[in-house]
Amino acid sequence: VQLQASGGGLVQAGGSLRLSCAASGRTFSSYGMGWFRQAPGKEREFAAAITSSSARTYYANSVKDRFTISRDNAKNTVYLQMNSLKPEDTAVYYCAAGRFPYNRAAMDYWGKGTQVTVSS
Repeated sequence: VQLQASGGGLVQAGGSLRLSCAASGRTFSSYGMGWFRQAPGKEREFAAAITSSSARTYYANSVKDRFTISRDNAKNTVYLQMNSLKPEDTAVYYCAAGRFPYNRAAMDYWGKGTQVTVSS
């Protein structure tokens, strides 16, 4: 599975962005998908995940109630809708394909990141 994230950019605090991650390969629908982020000088951390069938979603406490992960298996795409953005959300965001428990070790494929910058 090859993954390509897009949709990052510069936004003011309180604004919104929608990230997309397009996957190649016919096995996309068999993988759980996750979004991770890495701020400068920090380790890459989990943000959100969704099961292969969209039956369940998972969120880090820091983004819960502000971010929404979704997927469209017909389009081989996973999305991350980010609302009420804060300066501390500034990071490079990565999409990944894998399985529960959706930590870094459980993800088999990673895309190149997309930069999100939130200004105060």
